[in-house]
Amino acid sequence: MARSRIIRNILLGIENLLLHKLRTFLTMLGVVFGVGSVVAMLSVGEGASQEALDQIRKIGSNNILVNSIKAVEDVTSSSTRVNMSIYGLTYEDQRRIEETFSGIKQTVPVKLIRKECRIGERALELRVVGTLPAWFELLQRDVVAGRVLTDSDVQSLAGVVVLTEYGARRLLAAENTIGRTLRVGSSYFEIVGIVRSEGGLAGNIQMPDEQIDAYIPITVARERFGDIATMRSAGGYSREMVELHQLIVEADSMDNVESVAKGIEAMLARFHKKEDYRVSVPLALLRQAEATKRTFNIVLGSIAAISLLVGGIGIMNIMLASVTERTREIGVRRAIGAKRRQIISQFLIETIVLSTVGGLIGIALGMFIPWLITYFAGMPTIVTLKSVLLSVGISIAVGVVFGLYPAVRAAKVDPIVALRHE
Repeated sequence: MARSRIIRNILLGIENLLLHKLRTFLTMLGVVFGVGSVVAMLSVGEGASQEALDQIRKIGSNNILVNSIKAVEDVTSSSTRVNMSIYGLTYEDQRRIEETFSGIKQTVPVKLIRKECRIGERALELRVVGTLPAWFELLQRDVVAGRVLTDSDVQSLAGVVVLTEYGARRLLAAENTIGRTLRVGSSYFEIVGIVRSEGGLAGNIQMPDEQIDAYIPITVARERFGDIATMRSAGGYSREMVELHQLIVEADSMDNVESVAKGIEAMLARFHKKEDYRVSVPLALLRQAEATKRTFNIVLGSIAAISLLVGGIGIMNIMLASVTERTREIGVRRAIGAKRRQIISQFLIETIVLSTVGGLIGIALGMFIPWLITYFAGMPTIVTLKSVLLSVGISIAVGVVFGLYPAVRAAKVDPIVALRHE
C-alpha cells in the first residue's frame, strides 16, 4: 500500500513538473552543471595525481636513491686549463652502508659513462650504465626482447649490453638487434636484450634510468672505462674521478625506509668533507603526493559544491513559486482529508525527482568532459565510482534540503484561506 502510494506520488510529481517544461529544464540546469563539475573536476584531479603517484612508485617505495653530485666549490674552481675533480660516492661507502644497517635488503651500485656507440654506420651518444642484475629487480622495466644482465655476466666480465628500446630503434631501425655487436668507444659488446625505460622526473626525484641508457656489468665498466672521465671543451679539457655515480639501497620493509635514509645521510656526512651526495626517498615523496592529492580533491570538490549550492537555491526558489501557484490545489486536498505529511511528501518528491534527474544528466556530462580533455589535450583523467556515488548522493541531498522548506510551507497553508485563493 505504502509502496503504491510512493509510486503514485512520484508519477504525480513528474506530471506536475512536465506542466512547465521550460521552467523545469532551466531549474534543473543548476544541478546538471553542479554535478557535472563535481565529477569532471574530481576525475581531472584523480588523473593528474595518479600519474604522479605511478611515476614515483616506478622508482620503488622501498628504495633509497643516493646520487653523487659535484660540490659547489668544485663547480666554481674549474677555471684552469686542466682540472681534476674528485667527488661522489665510493665503493667504501657502499661497503659501510651494507655492514652498518640491519634494515637493508641489498644495495646496487651504478657507474655512468657517456660514450659514442656505433653499429655499422649508425652512431649515437649513449649513457653507459655499469650495474648489477639486481638493478632490474629494484626498478622493474618491461623486457622487449632477449634478456637482462645475469650474475654470470658480472663474474665472468662478459662483454654484453642491454639497450633501451629507444636506443635500439635509433641504432638499428628495423633490423634485428639481439646478437649484434655494439661498439662503445673502443670496446665491443654483444647486444643480449632490450628493455623499456621511463626517464624524466617523478616529483622532484630524477628517474634512475633514461631513454639513452645502455646497461653493462659494473665489473666490465670498471675494467674497460675506469673511474676517470675526460671532458673536452673549447678552453681545454677537464677530468672527473667518480667511483660510483649512484647507489640504490633497498630497505627490507617500508617501515625502515626513512630511518635507514637518515642513517645513511648521517654516515655520509661523517666521511665526506664536502656535500657531494644527495639522498632521495621516493616513499616520502609518495606520501607527500598522496597528501597533496587529498587536498587537491577537497579544493576541487569545494569549488564544484558551490555550483550545486546555486542549483539548490534555484530549486528552492522555483518550488516556493510553485507553492504560491498551487495554493488552491493544496486547499482542496486539505479539505477532502489530505494530511500535512502527505502534502510535504508530495512537494518533497517533486524536488527530489527534479534534483535526481538533473544529477543523472550531470553525471553523464561529467563523464563526457574528462573524455574530451583526454582526447584533445592528452591529459589523463580517471572517473572513479566514488565520485559518481558522491555526486548522486549530493544531488538527492540537494533535493531534500532545498525542497523541505517549500514543502513544509505548503503543508502549513490554511485550507480555508487556500480555497478562497484565486
